[in-house]
Amino acid sequence: MARRPTSPFTLVLLVRHGTTPTTGAKLPGRSPGLHLSDTGREQAESVAERIDALGGVGAVYASPLERTRETAAPIARRAKKRVRVNRDLVDLDTGEWTGRRLSDLRRRKEWGHVQRNPSGFRFPGGESFVEMQARMLAAIESIIAHHRGEVVVAVSHADPIRAVVAHALGTHLDLFQRLVVSPCSVSAIAYSGGGPMVLAVNSTSDLGALGPS
Repeated sequence: MARRPTSPFTLVLLVRHGTTPTTGAKLPGRSPGLHLSDTGREQAESVAERIDALGGVGAVYASPLERTRETAAPIARRAKKRVRVNRDLVDLDTGEWTGRRLSDLRRRKEWGHVQRNPSGFRFPGGESFVEMQARMLAAIESIIAHHRGEVVVAVSHADPIRAVVAHALGTHLDLFQRLVVSPCSVSAIAYSGGGPMVLAVNSTSDLGALGPS
């Protein structure tokens, strides 16, 4: 027998992974073997505590990369859930730019397109921003379908989270770089038949306001 929804809304908490040794210095993309730094592990424990205080987490999802699964682990532990890997939550495939220093990439003429016209840009040998947004939205739609009326955590990456938030806000993808998504921040979106409602973006503090009013 299918469970009846406990709420008319499905609350999706989008969590960016914690800091890694390359954060702010390199474009990690889908680099394997990139783990959280000591600071990142502290951030992961902190966001887990904040989410636990909200209570009632029905499921915890993460992208397949190490840094997201390590961030999701303490959240899942407190919620007494297992981490479910969803491959569509993975970071942008930055192709030939993967692992390059940001200071070098900012000098390339293509960098302006990444910042001002991402909808028209594809990473050489990689993915376009449009494709990334489409797969992220499909991932969120699938998660909602399996957890209607629940609170669900999805641990992903900065650009994928920005793309989901921009869509929920009705903001064009070319403007999504204006959104800030910090390490281990929480962006909360409530989904219902009437469409999404953005409750928080880049929250790094108490989540109590997201609880029942």
